[in-house]
Parts: sequence; C-alpha cells; structure tokens
Amino acid sequence: MRLRIEDIKEKGLTLDFVEDPSEYPVLSEMAKKGEGDFRTEVRTHVRAQRIGDLVEIDGRVETTARLACSRCLQDFEKPLSGGFSLAFVRELPAVHDEEGGEEVEVSAEEMGLVLFEGDEIDLKDTVQEQVVLALPVRPLCSNQCPGLCAKCGADLKHGECGCDRVSGSLKFAALKDFKVNKDRN
Repeated sequence: MRLRIEDIKEKGLTLDFVEDPSEYPVLSEMAKKGEGDFRTEVRTHVRAQRIGDLVEIDGRVETTARLACSRCLQDFEKPLSGGFSLAFVRELPAVHDEEGGEEVEVSAEEMGLVLFEGDEIDLKDTVQEQVVLALPVRPLCSNQCPGLCAKCGADLKHGECGCDRVSGSLKFAALKDFKVNKDRN
C-alpha cells in the first residue's frame, strides 16, 4: 500500500486499495485478543495532490468488524468507515519566531504534517489507524438493546426474566443500609 511520489502528476492521483485485514498488524493483534474480528477486506480510496514538496492525501477507509455488544455481550457485525486528510513532507519547513525572527523548533505533529523518506509514502499505518478510530467506544448491537439482567444475567432482548430489579441508579445502592451513629462524646 505504497504511493510513489513520481506517479502524482499535475492533476493528482486517485487510487483504490483492497487489502485483507491480516495485512495490518494492529488489526491482526486486535482479532487475536478478541477485541474485534474484521470480516471483510479493508477498502481504501485515496486522492493525492502534490504541491511542491508537500503531498496532500485525502482518503476514505471502509470495512466490517464483528464486535461484542457492550450491553448484552452478543456478537454483531458493524460497518466501519472513516475519512482522513493528511499532509506529507520529506523535511520540516523552518519556523521563525514572530518577534525576534529566530528559528523555533516545532515538531511535525504540531505542524499537522507527517514525515516520510524516499520516493514512496507507505499508507499502511494511516489506514489501520483510521480503522481503529472508526471503532465505536461502546459497541452496541442496537441503541435499544436492554442488556443483561444485573441479578441473573439473562439477555433482556428475549423478554423479562422475572427478577425483581430496582429501577434507577445503583451508584449508591451499597449505602442504602448505612447508619450514622449520632452519639459522639
């Protein structure tokens, strides 16, 4: 998944990549740990534009992951997609202090730039990063998922379990029988 700089002409360059999720180390590691199983190939569409020594890349990543619902723990498939826009340079431009005109050291990250070496830009890290960013923080099979019963563990999607569940917040449930001794000497 490399982009050759010399292939980017005046009009720019548009490319489509299709890779197996196993080609991405981070996604493979997530699958091994059970954090997500990527079911379809990772499709990437990129548009590259070269402006002098700067290469701007706009792209979109799509795949499907099998995740565990954070409420009911059942597996479900979730389409993932995310867009990105990055600027790549071989070396950082000099930045000067506004007041004294002295050169100031600024990192590539602070400038919003990504450094690369040679005649190619490797997009593998960028693509796997975008897939990870597209993952939901709390995956839900549906927004209406009632989850599991706190007493018996039954999946409430299949109906009520018959347990006497207290409605409302359980944050202070441990303090419900707390007694304060007012007799202090």
